[in-house]
Amino acid sequence: MSATAGSPRDLCLSRRAGEVCTRERGHRGLHHRRGTGLMWTEPEADPPMCPGGGLAAAVAPELANGFPGGRALCPVCTRFVVLRRDGTLPRHRSWRGSATRGEEARRREWFNVFGW
Repeated sequence: MSATAGSPRDLCLSRRAGEVCTRERGHRGLHHRRGTGLMWTEPEADPPMCPGGGLAAAVAPELANGFPGGRALCPVCTRFVVLRRDGTLPRHRSWRGSATRGEEARRREWFNVFGW
């Protein structure tokens, strides 16, 4: 069974100025954010490390199933990250899609319940 069309696991997810490429994974040519005029090349893409490292954050509320497991939501890249002891986000890679369908479903449910 494949991922839902347009799900993060199907998309390229390269980033430019915080916007995510909405073309299919492995596409040829320029990156593009659907619905905008924003296009970019791979050398123009944001670096893989999120600039949100070091920001103050709080543990995100949890779903009944425990997700996101005591992690905070990075306001820059929307990755759930384990906080440092001082309450700041550690250096981390930008979120570029969930590794599994289960993680994708839990993220979707979390955003539907708690919003952005």
